[in-house]
Amino acid sequence: MAKRQIPVIVLAGFLGSGKTTLLNHLLRHSGGTRIGAVVNDFGKIEIDAMSVAGQVDSMVSLGNGCLCCAVDASELDGFLDRLARPAARIDVIVIEASGLAEPQEIIRMILASDNDSVVYGGLVEVVDGAEFSATRERHPELDRHVGIADLVVLNKADRIGDETRESLLETLAGLAPGTPVVPVSHGRIDPEMLFDRKPREDHLEAVRQLSFEDLLLADDEHDREHDHDHDHDHGEHCGEGCDHSGHLHSGYESVEFRSDTPMNPRRLMEFLDGRPEGLYRMKGFVHFGVAGHRDKFTLHAVGDFLRFYRSPWARSEERVTQMVMIGRGIDAGALKAGLEGCRDTAPEETEEHSMWGVLRYAQD
Repeated sequence: MAKRQIPVIVLAGFLGSGKTTLLNHLLRHSGGTRIGAVVNDFGKIEIDAMSVAGQVDSMVSLGNGCLCCAVDASELDGFLDRLARPAARIDVIVIEASGLAEPQEIIRMILASDNDSVVYGGLVEVVDGAEFSATRERHPELDRHVGIADLVVLNKADRIGDETRESLLETLAGLAPGTPVVPVSHGRIDPEMLFDRKPREDHLEAVRQLSFEDLLLADDEHDREHDHDHDHDHGEHCGEGCDHSGHLHSGYESVEFRSDTPMNPRRLMEFLDGRPEGLYRMKGFVHFGVAGHRDKFTLHAVGDFLRFYRSPWARSEERVTQMVMIGRGIDAGALKAGLEGCRDTAPEETEEHSMWGVLRYAQD
């Protein structure tokens, strides 16, 4: 009998298109299907990985560099080996590429894999319907990415009118003739468009909670061979003589910010309202010390769009603010200084109505 192979699906799309939102939707609606994930953040603070970690069955996280040049085919094999081990009982692997990765390079690595437990399962390109024109102008490569996709997801369809949506569907159909184009909102795509869902088996619930740490313990030597220290610059991923100046991410830079001190909501909103034009993407978690509003506020900003998502902190989760800002020609020092000035040294004295600006952009 032929050995069962695990499909590896590549989830790609430019910055802020909604890849992590779509992946989280798949994880929440996977039924009995066990999903392994490779999450590739652009930046040292791995916001996307933290967003996914609590829901995924097994995960490999790659920060501060694009997968397409951060690792080679043999290294990717190492990561896939972890997820494809029989003990993990994984049914499908999803690679969420960073917003500046070259999807065809990731596909090439999967096809070149020596791991006979996995098989390439297709490219899903997520397109931001609300920012399509601006993204296409900024990145003409978008046309090529759409053209090689096996499925195109037109995300944020709720934020555009019927006429614009129909025009976009026509444009995408022209870029990828014969390829399905699915309009969705908030990444809510039917998982069965990507993989066959298994019925959930309650008695296997304990098995479903197998963590990535469990996989690590199974083979310490394997980990030492393939693990990376993510606290270095992108150039250290590549090695001496590596030139990726033509890649999408070469013109971008990321700025990370962390604060153990709660943020002042009014000052933070002033900062966000005045963010520079070159700052294209912001994501992270914000901790406010204002009475009645000490929940976790997940920040999502793409271009002019800004939204907070409010949720409780996990019991073991550290109450800190962590942000990643991605842009072109941005002043990292000025951004950090601006956020430093948003710290709230006396949150107990901050009045509740100071949260109104934040709540205006909040969605529970």
